Amino acid sequence: MGWEFWTKQLDEEELVENADYNEYSSSSRAAGMNSSGPSKLVDPLEDPLPGLGTYEDFNTIDWVREKSKDRDRHREITNKSRQSTVALLHSISDAFSGWLLMLLVGLMAGALAGGIDIAAHWLTDLKEGICLIGFWFNHEHCCWTSNETTFQERDRCPQWQSWAELIAGTSEGASAYIVNYLMYVIWALLFSFLAVTLVRAFAPYACGSGIPEIKTILSGFIIRGYLGKWTLIIKTITLVLAVSSGLSLGKEGPLVHVACCCANILCHLFTKYRKNEAKRREVLSAAAAVGVSVAFGAPIGGVLFSLEEVSYYFPLKTLWRSFFAALVAAFTLRSINPFGNSRLVLFYVEFHAPWHLIELAPFILLGIFGGLWGALFIRANIAWCRRRKSTVLGHYPVVEVLVVAAMTAVLAYPNSYTRMSGAELISELFNDCSLLDSSQLCGYAQPVNMSETSTGNSLADRPAGAGLYTALWQLALALIFKMLMTVITFGMKVPSGLFIPSMAIGAIAGRLLGVGMEQLAYYNHNWLIFKGWCSPGADCITPGLYAMVGAAACLGGVTRMTVSLVVIMFELTGGLEYIVPLMAATMTSKWVADALGREGIYEAHIRLNGYPFLEPKEEFEHSSLAVDVMRPRRGDPALAVLTQDGMTVEEVETLVESTHYSGFPVVVSQESQRLVGFVLRRDLLISIDNARKRQDGIVGASLVAFTEHSPPQPPEAPPFLRLRSILDLSPFTVTDHTPMDITVDIFRKLGLRQCLVTHNGRLLGIITKKDILKHMAQIANRDPDSILFN
Repeated sequence: MGWEFWTKQLDEEELVENADYNEYSSSSRAAGMNSSGPSKLVDPLEDPLPGLGTYEDFNTIDWVREKSKDRDRHREITNKSRQSTVALLHSISDAFSGWLLMLLVGLMAGALAGGIDIAAHWLTDLKEGICLIGFWFNHEHCCWTSNETTFQERDRCPQWQSWAELIAGTSEGASAYIVNYLMYVIWALLFSFLAVTLVRAFAPYACGSGIPEIKTILSGFIIRGYLGKWTLIIKTITLVLAVSSGLSLGKEGPLVHVACCCANILCHLFTKYRKNEAKRREVLSAAAAVGVSVAFGAPIGGVLFSLEEVSYYFPLKTLWRSFFAALVAAFTLRSINPFGNSRLVLFYVEFHAPWHLIELAPFILLGIFGGLWGALFIRANIAWCRRRKSTVLGHYPVVEVLVVAAMTAVLAYPNSYTRMSGAELISELFNDCSLLDSSQLCGYAQPVNMSETSTGNSLADRPAGAGLYTALWQLALALIFKMLMTVITFGMKVPSGLFIPSMAIGAIAGRLLGVGMEQLAYYNHNWLIFKGWCSPGADCITPGLYAMVGAAACLGGVTRMTVSLVVIMFELTGGLEYIVPLMAATMTSKWVADALGREGIYEAHIRLNGYPFLEPKEEFEHSSLAVDVMRPRRGDPALAVLTQDGMTVEEVETLVESTHYSGFPVVVSQESQRLVGFVLRRDLLISIDNARKRQDGIVGASLVAFTEHSPPQPPEAPPFLRLRSILDLSPFTVTDHTPMDITVDIFRKLGLRQCLVTHNGRLLGIITKKDILKHMAQIANRDPDSILFN
């Protein structure tokens, strides 16, 4: 994400936390959050003070408080529903609102995804030519109704003309090639320029994949505007332009961001989700599932992707709603039918030969390749992105995008496999050769007697012909090209996904290995490994299957997905019987990649950008104690605290203004340091400001009381200010000798903003999520100051 757009500076003491939380973790806090004296300031249903209980930008929500607020709200509605019919109807509508919201998210995301697919297909074809009967038709739609299309030249029809035919009047020769080449490069530059300019001018948050930021937001971090309407509009438009420009990127990852934007905007229609950050994140988790559902036509894989890859808190209720929303989105996309094939899956395959147990060895080999590529790509891409952030390159994002787009277009056009879009390339590589296939990848030497060596519409294994050899060296060049361009493209200031480029790299490697295995079996069918199952003239090896397994292996190596990836792949292709090869390759890929580096690409970008994200998969193995991590450290100033009834309004305001902390412990007195509770800075300032405006007699000399009973004071003294209602009476605490591995688990499981450290009930210090992240960075010999938000 482009942090140069974010100018807010946060003090290192800011309590910025994330994490998943347990639904039952806050039961002990519910009473403390809402117990108050006579002048109660917080109402569980209607917040009388604007801003009370809300969060500042680049801060983290208090999961436990939000969950407690929602339980109080639900309890109030349930109690009222027994008193009148109107209240009962309100209770029913409140319960149904979540399902209605999921329906709206599914419909909106499905409609947008269908529009993006259609527009991207049209603009991609526009680089090569135009339809004379309607410029809005892409190449395939233009030739659908033509009666002059031959089987040998299915892609040619008089209604579709290349730019050379329009400009130079010819479709053959060097001049036609040069004209088409120049038009291809010009359109690519135009699309990429429009994409990066729109992002820079209107929505800086629309660049990149969006999944690292979505993960951080779902863990509780606040990034205002990241899921706003301008981001949605610009991301939708520029995603089409970026994909159509031919850059080595995909639209599947950014569709998760688009779906989450839809969910966030629709949440504002429902009070329950508009006023509760934790409830909104449940909807965003479901929206992440919707994004993958519409990206690949894989609703079940989308739900598993949200569960495995992006969500921290994923209760059964969210699982059911995610499933429903993904189903609605998939149905909406199927109704639009953007691929024109009446199928929901993007790369439908129908392999004729079953796989054999011996083939697990090359499948595992593809898994090893995927793991090696994943680890190499992450290191190379992070190094390039770090260079972009720290050098002059980062100050000229428009120039960078144009240069990369020009390089990509100039190098891609001569090779037919790099010129076509990523989705077309993968579909071509997954294809199983049939008798009527005219693809170069099916350019085998013709057998002497075709009827003896073919069964139905499938082809027996045959020797490679000239066409196949040409295709193989072009694929080898395409593999190198895709590897290099993907490294420098991902992270630029345009919407860029990683799913399709990673799958394309794996599919190329898999197809190359598949053809090699096929030729090995053809020429050496007497070898022991082929004897008994691969007889001469039989259809033994399916190169398309190797491409499918390779695609899964490379995507798994880059993202470290396992279960969700396998489900996405078989939903994507319809190849249900190939789950075992996919599982073997994906698991091998993860093991190999994890051996070389524990982080996936999204976690690596989260750490690069300094987001406050505590990775749930990362083990804490150090033997430190809470006292080693807490602040203040030895030699530091004493901890800034409030006393329960001994400070005036002026003293409290002075303390708050002189520090940048997000909250303050409340103690009995400065001498005893016995802990009473914890109060948030934002709530404190809002409550004091409100009291000065609404409560008579509140001045700087007024005493601030966090107690239930009024403190004794002289008759002529100004009235005191009671703030017990905003005091958290049950803050989470650990003792100074609590092992840090347990403390880290508490932060992860409960989603704490901070944890106070005590000794025999006496306050010693505080541990925030940033303290833990810095401590873990020091242990791993990384720069602890990289956890910043500027």
